[in-house]
Amino acid sequence: MRVNAYAAPAAGQPLVPTTIERRDVGPDDVLIEIQYAGICHSDIHTVNGDWGPQPFPVVPGHEIVGIVTEVGADVTRHNVGDRVGVGCLVNSCGHCTNCQSGDEQYCANGMVPTYAGVDRDGTTTQGGYSTHVVVDADYVLSVPESLDPAAAAPLLCAGITTYAPLRRWGAGPGKKVAIVGLGGLGHMAVKIAHALGAEVTVLSQTLKKQEDGLRLGADAYYATSDPNTFEQLAGRFDLIINTVSASIDPNAYLGLLAVDGTLVNVGAPAEPLSLNVMSLIGGRRNFAGSMIGGITLTQEMLDFCATHGIGSEVEVIPADRVNEAYERVLASDVRYRFVIDTATLN
Repeated sequence: MRVNAYAAPAAGQPLVPTTIERRDVGPDDVLIEIQYAGICHSDIHTVNGDWGPQPFPVVPGHEIVGIVTEVGADVTRHNVGDRVGVGCLVNSCGHCTNCQSGDEQYCANGMVPTYAGVDRDGTTTQGGYSTHVVVDADYVLSVPESLDPAAAAPLLCAGITTYAPLRRWGAGPGKKVAIVGLGGLGHMAVKIAHALGAEVTVLSQTLKKQEDGLRLGADAYYATSDPNTFEQLAGRFDLIINTVSASIDPNAYLGLLAVDGTLVNVGAPAEPLSLNVMSLIGGRRNFAGSMIGGITLTQEMLDFCATHGIGSEVEVIPADRVNEAYERVLASDVRYRFVIDTATLN
């Protein structure tokens, strides 16, 4: 079926309205009428070519919420009329060790990303800046009805990207957790870490968003542009989640960790970071990375957010403002996630 969409025709070019072909619904597939699609910084990195050559034209979008309108003959997990979500992956091999352990995002044979990837039929995957998408039912999430659908869309990337390391490294009561950056990822990390019961500190370049940070659940807020911050907080934290996509000095942040503490990078800067190994040795510290989560963990995250009333702080826009939104994301002029109302594509 042909559907309306917004696509990047080439690297660094503005997105333009277009139509794309969605495959027929197979026996294991779900057809979703998309309601909302979040705008992630990863979308901008991809269409700008920051992460290497892409199979243009590309329809971005991996924070998708919509309604099931058709299911394949063998689908039992979802029904017509269900509210569902699609995140950053739409397929994996299903049989490697990582897939079998619920870490499909680390599929040894390469997970299939929601856009700019090679789908099982050899075609290029196209994302959520569109009216409809067809996805294998095993990679479709149930979105609890108590969640506002627009606020739920960014949970499919920003939510799980921060929930996964917070859960894996034990954020909870008695743990001191710092969140670097209060943007699309950072504001979700604050909300989730607070709901998990951790003591939460925001580390941001300035105090400009301090009021927001405290409102979202932070216990403290410090400016990293103040050199006294790194002296005052030295050795304090059990866990630091770095959410920013710009380059940072990891050695400075490692110095804020207690013995056995961990700095986890979830932001993905285009440039390499420079690490002095003594920053690790000096306190038996760990420097780790984390990328989204598997399907089971993503569903756990959605249910957790529903239980705790957590959604993203969003600004809903029509599709014809997507290029303006990209400019504003790059200027840090959004609090805290743009979400496209895909009804405006019709």
